[in-house]
Amino acid sequence: MAARSPGIPAQERLFSLVLALLASEHGLSKSDILSTVQGYRQRYDSSGGNQSLERQFERDKDDLRELGIPIETTEPPGEQGNNQLLRYRIPRGEYELPTELTFTPEEMAVLSLAGTVWREGALSSQSQRALLKLRSLGAHTAQTPISYAPRVSIAEDSFAPLSSALDRKRLAEFRYLKPGRLDAEVRRVAPLALVQHHGRWHLYAHDASADAPRTFLLSRIVGPVRELTTAHTWPLDGAAAAALEGLDRLWERQEAVIVASEGSDARLRLGARAHADDDGTLRVHYTDGELLADELAGYGPDIVVHSPASLVDAVRLRLGRVRALHSAGAGSTQRPGAPAASEQRGDR
Repeated sequence: MAARSPGIPAQERLFSLVLALLASEHGLSKSDILSTVQGYRQRYDSSGGNQSLERQFERDKDDLRELGIPIETTEPPGEQGNNQLLRYRIPRGEYELPTELTFTPEEMAVLSLAGTVWREGALSSQSQRALLKLRSLGAHTAQTPISYAPRVSIAEDSFAPLSSALDRKRLAEFRYLKPGRLDAEVRRVAPLALVQHHGRWHLYAHDASADAPRTFLLSRIVGPVRELTTAHTWPLDGAAAAALEGLDRLWERQEAVIVASEGSDARLRLGARAHADDDGTLRVHYTDGELLADELAGYGPDIVVHSPASLVDAVRLRLGRVRALHSAGAGSTQRPGAPAASEQRGDR
């Protein structure tokens, strides 16, 4: 039995498998693949007992097909039904780029770099498919003219499983905390699009309980996302545009009127995304009032919120909770939840 060696990364194993299947004109048998391809051969036992390795190969085949890579299977004449003698190959005509389409080494480097921008599961299948194809075409040999690789990080843990469910057109289930609620509700949805709007990621999906499309803020998803085995048939075309149009309408409709102290951090941050009236009053558009209230409460006395009334109440509620917690910690006899002095004066 071959000596055990350090594990080969899955991406390298898949890349080696793609190259091997592309290079074979008549296809490779499972035994050929397991005994010669990087990532398999290190664990191959010539005396037998390769069941776990065969299962790994079956999973890898499924992964490549899900990435859009065509794998052709043929049976030798007279050996129909013998899975051990099946031969596998990737037809070059279905995989390679059109012959009239070419890239300079610099263009290949930029394309490869673009594929590495996405991290932490973001657009995983699209990114992996592009990288595998580019590397097989020689992108890994080009010297990149850029000395660093940017990253687009996805803070929400729910992004990767929702992206997977979206790719597979499967239902997903998660617990969602609606604005102003204390308890999360279980939602079962058919994911249709993942979009970013004003710096926040949203899921546009058909909600089974409402039997209608709904938009969910990813940061409000509580706990893990469960991808179900049930497929759905809701169309994906136009879903991203519909999601962004709906969010744009909500953002335009909701406006906060705020006064921020000159020279304060609040003035700097809010001013960057607000319209300022002649008297210095800031008008800030928003999509989620609860999240905006969280932000505004953090500025403390540097801001005064004038409208809308619901936002004023949400900010005052947060400041009242902070005051109550500090009073309780200091041994104060003030009743928790009582309005702060600034609230009693009517300051906002």
